[in-house]
Amino acid sequence: MKNTPSNPNKNSIKARWFSENPDKAWAEKFFLIYSPIWMLQVFLGMALGISRKVGDVGALIQALLVALPLVVVPWLMRRESRTGKRWYQTYWFKANLYIFIFSFIGNYFGSEYFFDVLGMVYNYPQLHLNFDSALLGTGEQKVPVIMFFMTQAYFMTYHTSAVVVLRRLRTSRLGKYAWLFPIAIFVIGFFWAWMESFAMANPMMKDVFYYKDLDRMLAYGSITYSCYFIASFPIFYFLDEKADDNWGWIRTAAAGLSAGMLTLLLLDLWTRYIGPI
Repeated sequence: MKNTPSNPNKNSIKARWFSENPDKAWAEKFFLIYSPIWMLQVFLGMALGISRKVGDVGALIQALLVALPLVVVPWLMRRESRTGKRWYQTYWFKANLYIFIFSFIGNYFGSEYFFDVLGMVYNYPQLHLNFDSALLGTGEQKVPVIMFFMTQAYFMTYHTSAVVVLRRLRTSRLGKYAWLFPIAIFVIGFFWAWMESFAMANPMMKDVFYYKDLDRMLAYGSITYSCYFIASFPIFYFLDEKADDNWGWIRTAAAGLSAGMLTLLLLDLWTRYIGPI
């Protein structure tokens, strides 16, 4: 009897960076392509000292120019009718909804931990539109409304890049080691927490934004900040991950709220048992 040669690719691992859900894969690529664009916008704002020269209206326009392309560009480019979906059923919309809810909680409540635990200082006397917790924290500092929009772009990049890397890990031969997944979540979260702290606390911003002890913030405070991502990355990862498992917007909103609550719990436990840096 003649032996049939086995197919060496039959059981091969098909590692991938982007989702097998075409709708999600398109949005992931767009969010990543847009990332260096918003980073350039922020850098130019720092270099030109825009935050010092404009008031609430000018600062709000700048923040909206950073955040709105995440919604406007996909809305204009995509023709969802071809796929039988409405705009609110698309991944780009649900990803924005999740990030907005999660970052809103992070700004409204979480900023108080940055002020009182991590030594972050906002100094924007020219801005009067502020919005933050009335009860949590000492209340000595306020959160400018523009931060809610700027964070939309920051967190979309952090979350999308994390999902892409985590997917590559899970679909590779290393994916069989389940313990690598939480380690990767922490490493990616710490990376973005450190990078943002380092990039924002620079000489161009020293009179409007800084940390009282930047070295300790980078070394230890970045671990605290990474609590945001430890709570959120594992939830965000599964949003529309399978083409046949599309989340509704209510489920998406609930997921963002859950990630926000987990973040607050982790931040408060850190404050209770570790304390200010």
